[in-house]
Amino acid sequence: MTPQPRTGRIPAAVLFDMDGTLIDTEPIWQESQIALTAEHGAHWTHEDGLQLVGSGLERSGEILRARGVDLSVEEIIQWMTVYVVDRLEAGELPWRPGARELVNELHDRGIPTALVTMSRRTMALVTAEAFGARGFRAVVAGDDVEHAKPHPEAYLAAATALEVPIHDCIAIEDSPTGLASAVAAGAVTVGVEHIVPLSGAAGDVHLETLNGVTVDRLLELTAPSFALRAADPTAVKSRTA
Repeated sequence: MTPQPRTGRIPAAVLFDMDGTLIDTEPIWQESQIALTAEHGAHWTHEDGLQLVGSGLERSGEILRARGVDLSVEEIIQWMTVYVVDRLEAGELPWRPGARELVNELHDRGIPTALVTMSRRTMALVTAEAFGARGFRAVVAGDDVEHAKPHPEAYLAAATALEVPIHDCIAIEDSPTGLASAVAAGAVTVGVEHIVPLSGAAGDVHLETLNGVTVDRLLELTAPSFALRAADPTAVKSRTA
């Protein structure tokens, strides 16, 4: 039997995207693309990099290869991942404002969390392990799923790993691609705009920052969407907070 979403304000879990939502790695990914394309004499611009925000690494690899990077898609993915991980391990993780504090408070309140990212697991664990025992109960990375965002597989896999219904979860994302994935899965979504604009993107709540967003504020923001879905499970309403 398919589990039914609860009508209360407390979610079964909160599911976090990583790049651009928890840690500010998008500029480092773009640096890796510029360095790699320069090494292979291929043309690449900052605007080209923006088109890949939120996408799976396989898609990025395919586009970079088509632009003239003379490596296999997997070799491109590994090259960029090593570049970004090396940068992260060389210094403090570049936390997005309010993100780390929210994860910690969710732990203190007993609300499970999961990390849902299209980066490789080796990189995801760098972020996950920074929280220690206070962090995520599940990690779903790009190499754990067959279909990248915007396909819903990653978010559905996270809910399955936590043994909770996806419709009773909140997903927090920073890109239209990520939001589309979470919406398709059935989660209540919070979009936090960062590198790319979210105007016109799918989702329930759009924010400019997580700075100052406590658990109580998160519950307040998402309560109308949970109430609406309890009354009509097919209803989805986007609003700006």
